[in-house]
Amino acid sequence: MVNASAQGVIEAARHAGVSLCAARHGLSGLHRGELLDLDAVPQRQWQQLSTLPGTCFGASREMLPPYNAAPETWHQLRDVLCGAGIGTVLLNGGNGSMTIALRLTEFGQRLGYPLRVIGIPKTIDNDLVATHFSPGYPSAAKYLAASVRELALDVSSLGPGRVMLLETMGRNAGWLAAGCAAAARHPGDAPHLLLLPEVPYRPERLLDALDTCLRRHGHAVLVVAEGVRDDNGLLLAEQPYTPGSPFQQLGGAAQRVASYLAQQRGLHVHVAVADCLQRAARHLVSALDLRLAQAAGRTALEWALQGQSGVMVGLRPARGKEDWEMAAVALADVADAERLLPASYIGADGFSVSPDFLDYLRPLLQGEDWPPFADGLPSYPSLQWPLLRWQ
Repeated sequence: MVNASAQGVIEAARHAGVSLCAARHGLSGLHRGELLDLDAVPQRQWQQLSTLPGTCFGASREMLPPYNAAPETWHQLRDVLCGAGIGTVLLNGGNGSMTIALRLTEFGQRLGYPLRVIGIPKTIDNDLVATHFSPGYPSAAKYLAASVRELALDVSSLGPGRVMLLETMGRNAGWLAAGCAAAARHPGDAPHLLLLPEVPYRPERLLDALDTCLRRHGHAVLVVAEGVRDDNGLLLAEQPYTPGSPFQQLGGAAQRVASYLAQQRGLHVHVAVADCLQRAARHLVSALDLRLAQAAGRTALEWALQGQSGVMVGLRPARGKEDWEMAAVALADVADAERLLPASYIGADGFSVSPDFLDYLRPLLQGEDWPPFADGLPSYPSLQWPLLRWQ
């Protein structure tokens, strides 16, 4: 949904007649002064942005350190911003992006170069606070729920005793794993068991629940969140640390659980890992998700032109209406905060979700927006973005 929000920003900028550029590969490109000239892009090109998966301008995991930790980095950014005549910065992303946005609001105080800064929410993890949902989450949940529904039909056809595990992303929050519950239409439908980061992993309890499931249904489909932890708060699995990365990469929890189940019960256990597929599946997006991601981008640009700064665009259902409203949320309330799955959304058994969660989720999944197809496959255009000659 980054591309959809970017399209909304460009649309609002063209309507207002203001100049616009993008940093290639986010903060890392901004450091290097690699800016893309969006004013030179024809309308027919930027109007295709929302049909694309990924991040068309490139992304970065680079963080902006606090000023006292790296003043030279801040001065380098100021030189680029000042040299290119940039006075407004819109950041699209999750927790890390909102932390960067908050720090950029200090530019006036620290360096005498005030910036207007607006955050645009986007994370499939859905763990940003102060917004009803984060764009990207409904579409990822829709893809995962569809995958579970299809996997369940496959597993059930293979005979009794089969167990399928699907690992989802989500880091420390269980929103994506919980979203798989939308696959079930009737009692007993998959997913049969959810392993959520908010519920400590206890192997003996899982075995008991699995035994019951196999007796009832003959097979089982389990969804395992990558951030599942034990009673001591330790991750079941994580990937080797990448030097220089600000984030620890998770993954491997489902394989860890599968090995345990096979050892304890001698079961035939298969593991599927959705990994990046769940955020790149443009062919099965939520139309509501896409529409509101574009609206968030338009709103961010409009707010900046009105003089607002230091806020993120929060999405909220409009009271008494079947529509949505955009609410300004202070970046100070969002940065470094993490919204976990509330206890009220988790079933009493710890392996399911509550009706309240499904009431929250199902409206977000509604509608389809198909990309163009050619030769039987999605046809994604290759868009070129000219460099801005500012130096």
